[in-house]
Amino acid sequence: MNVGLLGNKIGMTQIFDNLGNIVPVTVLRVGPCIVTQVKTKTKDNYNAIQIGYGNVSEKSLTQSELGHLQKSKIQPLKYLTEFLVYDPEAFQVGQTLNVEYLKAGQLIDVRGKSSGKGFSGLQKRYSFTRGPMSHGSKNHRAPGSIGMGTTPGRVLPGKKMPGQLGNKMTTIKKLKIIQINAQENILVVKGSVPGKPGNLVKIKLSQ
Repeated sequence: MNVGLLGNKIGMTQIFDNLGNIVPVTVLRVGPCIVTQVKTKTKDNYNAIQIGYGNVSEKSLTQSELGHLQKSKIQPLKYLTEFLVYDPEAFQVGQTLNVEYLKAGQLIDVRGKSSGKGFSGLQKRYSFTRGPMSHGSKNHRAPGSIGMGTTPGRVLPGKKMPGQLGNKMTTIKKLKIIQINAQENILVVKGSVPGKPGNLVKIKLSQ
């Protein structure tokens, strides 16, 4: 069943495989997620399910958010998101989704917000080479020329310049599932996952 899940990043560690090789892994706490709404093509022009994750108090939600969940008799949930599905009739409002829908060895895509690194220069942000470090050079880490002369006489849009690095949504594709602990809703994947420990992540099977 190709359906997405929500979870939190716990952190990174390393394990040993059967050959004794060190494998860097990321530990995720996934679900349980609750189906809060089922959308069909006849009613909503597309097939999707909305799932919720993270129990919170009623004071943490707005009246519209709380009313949307109370309409389906579902407890207050902090995060709501949609995932496209092929067969929405296979899901029901109030159904619980967890790591049991995944298997070890599968490839998944993990999406989350990357760690913010603040205002960064061109060397750190885009891996530009620096200027000469010899005496008299005044272009060590400066960007240099950023545009043409009289024609067109301006800087074109999209020019790589210093600015904020990180703190944006990033997707890491085709991460292999190493271990699954269904009792604790723990998922262990090979490689790194965007964001810091505790970061919210979206997980779905790779296409």
